[in-house]
Amino acid sequence: MTTRRRFIRQSGGFAMASLLFPSLGKSAFFGAKADWPIGLQLYTLGDLMINDTKGTLQKLASIGFKEVESAGSMKGNYYGYSPKEFSAMVKDAGMHWRSAHVLGAPFNPVQIMRTAKTAEDSARIQKAMERFKDRPKMANLKENYQQLADEAAEGGISYLVCSSIPVENFDEIKTAVDVFSKSGDACKKAGVQFAYHNHTSEFDEVEGHRPFDYILSNTDKDLVKMELDLAWATKANQDPVALFKMHPGRFPLWHVKDLDRTTKGPAEVGSGTIDFKRIFDNGKESGMKYFFVEQDGAPQPIQNVTNSYNYLKKIV
Repeated sequence: MTTRRRFIRQSGGFAMASLLFPSLGKSAFFGAKADWPIGLQLYTLGDLMINDTKGTLQKLASIGFKEVESAGSMKGNYYGYSPKEFSAMVKDAGMHWRSAHVLGAPFNPVQIMRTAKTAEDSARIQKAMERFKDRPKMANLKENYQQLADEAAEGGISYLVCSSIPVENFDEIKTAVDVFSKSGDACKKAGVQFAYHNHTSEFDEVEGHRPFDYILSNTDKDLVKMELDLAWATKANQDPVALFKMHPGRFPLWHVKDLDRTTKGPAEVGSGTIDFKRIFDNGKESGMKYFFVEQDGAPQPIQNVTNSYNYLKKIV
């Protein structure tokens, strides 16, 4: 039992430390949770971002989101705006545009469908393909890495992220390494960090190689970082914390989405199977700087992201 004298002595020690180091606050002494700002991957919102870009950003800010990551849309990578214009719009809403998703290399429909692991995956991918079937061709890293690095710099963002790239055979895996190395170098010269976002297929063995391992082993750890999608890694039977320990400091970005307990498809954060508290408790080892809520195919996007935000506020 803590005696009155011991309590006074401990309290006095904290008070003295607070006077000497006022910027540390109580969290430094009592282990309070980290104050990470909560971000959102805008892909979650579907057509809301092209139908009312400004109004949708303002809604996100009113929920409490502080960071956003953009994604390709029917109007291009920046929702019909230049990078500079879109950046200003995000700033006017009171948020930061931290990262942009761009395509690594063109996919054909057969390649896309092969990434499905379940019937639910197939239905979700088919729906996305139907939505984007008339989208004009957009710049990709394989063909336009310098242009995309320059656009990222124009927008003032910190990270340019490859959203996906074919890795179905060993030649494609080697191509991915080449594309990422060139993109990483171009981004460094532009003052931007390059990163790669995973799905589940990176953890499948391909001709004796696992794409995830091969890519990380054959690229410069300072030029090519990872944006770990916690849900897709978990669905591929990977432990995110174990991946952090294998590659400490290489995961500055996360996608935070949950997996439905029944369908194993994307779900509101906190409603599914993933133990997020354990993962966030290991955030320092991962090197995480920013994370973004994501829910592919969210049925009620604004309500869904509100619920995810409210859950995360309790644990981060």
